[in-house]
Amino acid sequence: MKNSVGICTWSLKNDVDQVFRTLEESGLSCLHLDVSARNAFRDRLVEKGVVVTSTMVAFPQEDYSTLESIKQTGGIIPDDCWERNRRIVFDAIEATADLNVEYLSFHAGFMDHEDAVGFRKFCDRISELADVASEHGVVLLLETGQETADDLSHFLDVIEHPAIGVNFDPANMILYGKGNPIEAVHTLAPWIRHVHIKDAVASTDSCEWGTEVPWGDGEVGSADFMQVLCEIKYNGDLAIEREAGDQRRQDIIHAAKQLEVTA
Repeated sequence: MKNSVGICTWSLKNDVDQVFRTLEESGLSCLHLDVSARNAFRDRLVEKGVVVTSTMVAFPQEDYSTLESIKQTGGIIPDDCWERNRRIVFDAIEATADLNVEYLSFHAGFMDHEDAVGFRKFCDRISELADVASEHGVVLLLETGQETADDLSHFLDVIEHPAIGVNFDPANMILYGKGNPIEAVHTLAPWIRHVHIKDAVASTDSCEWGTEVPWGDGEVGSADFMQVLCEIKYNGDLAIEREAGDQRRQDIIHAAKQLEVTA
């Protein structure tokens, strides 16, 4: 398996100079681009011949301070933010299409299968967004972590929309306490279109976050993860994400070197 490997721009706080310096030092040539920073990156993308494998959009109301706060505020779930967030996604879809990028990723929020009314509303909202994405030639990628792989696969079976896929983040499964990422790859294989390279250690308290760590230092099992991607014949792109620590650039370069060994 030989996948293109890139960097998530928000890992380096969308600092254009730092992102491109890190690309050069790591020998990488792709980006998972925060769509809100597209204008800052646009000229350099062309100048350097860097490929954007996916864009990403986030929502202003999201509060990641605790697991409970993000459950209440995450994604497209909050009713009082829906009109604004719908416009945010519509704008991000148009921007993604303008960049000639196929994928747009985001955290959709915590889906609750036991709440029939709420789950139907969630499905309707995602379908509406996906319909618009399809019109623009864009596929929306739901990022893993805020639900188990079984719950996400059930949702994907129910919605059955060609403009919906998965951005698989193995560390998020651990950070949110939502299951084994290796097993989750097999469950979600039919929908995986883009993959994050990120690692974590689980919390001993189910009500608290796990801890993100450099790639290879956590519980994902970097060699096993690359192997399972081979097993499902995943041939899409990989994006190194580092959202914690005080040496993110060095951690990204280290992860890139590790991927050279395991690819």
